[in-house]
Amino acid sequence: MVFMRLKYECVSFYAVKYILYSMVIYIGADHRGFALKEELKKFLRSLGYEVVDLGNAAYDSGDDYPDFAYSVAKRVTGDLENSRGILICGSGVGVDIAANKFPGARSALVASPDQAYDSRNDDDVNILSLAANYLNAEAAKRIVATWLSTPFGREERFRRRLQKIEAIEIELTGAPRNSSEIKPQ
Repeated sequence: MVFMRLKYECVSFYAVKYILYSMVIYIGADHRGFALKEELKKFLRSLGYEVVDLGNAAYDSGDDYPDFAYSVAKRVTGDLENSRGILICGSGVGVDIAANKFPGARSALVASPDQAYDSRNDDDVNILSLAANYLNAEAAKRIVATWLSTPFGREERFRRRLQKIEAIEIELTGAPRNSSEIKPQ
């Protein structure tokens, strides 16, 4: 059996728009990710997405990435069915760590379109973390387009793994998430 990967070059912007048109994209960045965030907001809006900017509203060299990760992760985990999040800081690591503190958040630090595909297809990631220090705007747009156009693969092994992660979250926090998309059918 041959499996093909969805590549950015093969994705029509219209297809991206159609797949998640009603999806709200929450976006946030600290000072190191601010310029890239502004570029990605324009890109997402040009595709027809509703984009909610959770900060920072202006460049501020004294801001802290956990504040923006908190805002984005809180909004995404409050509506797992209809929202996704994009977080940006210098390395991407800090926002990724902070976002993953929320039960139900599945944030991934992604550096390529192939990794973006795998994060959605295999792990149903709902928050994309990006490293402004290592990505230019065009590379980030390719990653975002792939990530938004890739649905969760729903294979039994993927659902089983996500159920195990959810069981860990429940054991450690007592807070279950809405897991309807990973239950066996």
